Order: sequence, then C-alpha cells, then structure tokens
Amino acid sequence: MRQIHEFPKAYSKNAQIPIEDFSESAKRAAREGRASSTLRLAKVIVIGDAGVGKTSLVMRYTQDVFDLDYKATIGVDFEVEKFDILGIPFTLQMWDTAGSERFQAIAASYYRGAAAVVICFDYSKIQTLQTVRKWLDNAISENPTQKFCLFLVGTKADLVSASVAREIEVEATKIANSMNAEYWSVSSKQNQNVAEMFARIGSVCFDKVLSKEDGISTPKKTTMNIGPKKILIDEDFNRRTKESNCPCQT
Repeated sequence: MRQIHEFPKAYSKNAQIPIEDFSESAKRAAREGRASSTLRLAKVIVIGDAGVGKTSLVMRYTQDVFDLDYKATIGVDFEVEKFDILGIPFTLQMWDTAGSERFQAIAASYYRGAAAVVICFDYSKIQTLQTVRKWLDNAISENPTQKFCLFLVGTKADLVSASVAREIEVEATKIANSMNAEYWSVSSKQNQNVAEMFARIGSVCFDKVLSKEDGISTPKKTTMNIGPKKILIDEDFNRRTKESNCPCQT
C-alpha cells in the first residue's frame, strides 16, 4: 500500500492542475479519523494511440516491470493500486484501453465514470501528439455529465535527445494548457516520473471523493469552451484556483 502524507507536486508549473494542497474536506476527514470500512475509489482511464506505451506505463507502476514485447491491448486491461492517503484507505482503478481503431467500440464503453483521464502520446512518434484532442473528444462524449480531471502524458522520453525533448515539451505544454490538462513527461523503461505522476493523480482523485462526501454534490456550474465543445465547470471544486481555467471536465 502506497502512503501519501503531503500533496504531490506537479511535473511543471507551466501546465498543471491548479491544486497544491488537500482540501479542507480531506483534511477534516483525516482529523476526524474517518478511515472507516467505506470503500473509497476512483476510476482512471489511460487512452491514446496504439503503441504509445499505455500498458508499459500502467505495468511499471503497478507491477514494477517493463517489457519491450507487450502485445497490443484488446479492449481493456485492468489494474488496481491501493493507497493510504492522510491515513485514509483509497483505491485507484486503472483501465488500460486499446488504442487501435478496431477495438474502440469495446474500449470506449469503459470510459464512463472516469474520475481522471490520462491521454498519452509518444515522444519518439510526434504525430501521436496531434491526435490527443480526438481522444479528449472521445472521453467527453462518453462522460457527458461526469466531471473528470485531465492529464496529458508524454511517454518514451528516453528515446529522444534532450534538445528534441525540450522542443516537444514546449509544444505539449501549449496543448495541455489549451485542454486544461496537467502535463507530465515520463519514461516507463527508465522508471522516470511514473510513481510521482500516479501519486499526483491518486491525490487529486482522493481529494475529489472526499469533497463529495463533505456535501459538495450539487455545485454551481458554469460553461467554458474546449475547441468546438462547451463543457460544464464545477466552480466549488475549483474555489482554490487563482485562474478561471479548470482542470476537470464534465
């Protein structure tokens, strides 16, 4: 069981979900010792083009293994990670979805109910960065009323030079900001930033769950545009932000 006592930092301040500490709801639950038998969990879907390293990312985190010969995911795979956050048990469900078009009808049905969406692209195949908006559209279409937090993740950072990586990161950061996503650069092969990223995702999801338990179930909503789409924004969950852009989509 992974233990988290302080809110994990983002990879970059240039593209991050504007949350830097646990909410008062979460802190209050910890102070009051609400580590009951209630099952607190959140669903995370990992999506992106075929071959970008989604399975490697999930398996490196959950099993601490790396294999160059992973077979293409058919439909979805499922992994679970348990946390102790502020002394409260919490479970993260990670759904590794197929990127191939022929499996999309199967995989898309598992997008529903996601608390967080992780969209991956491959540093060594820059064209995969250009399709991330399509994956965001798919996630939104399957979650028309469900608020989720968004992470844009560049995988296989070890396969490009440092100078190329910097150029890609500048472009990826711009795209992440336009999508209201938090950006991360990782390497599953070298186990770089993988645990840190999932700790951040787990903490954000945990904070959402505890906020809902504290009665924030019917927050005031406003709308904002992401590309051609209008989405609803939960103002209460973002009461700690300094900007109007929101990390969570509905």
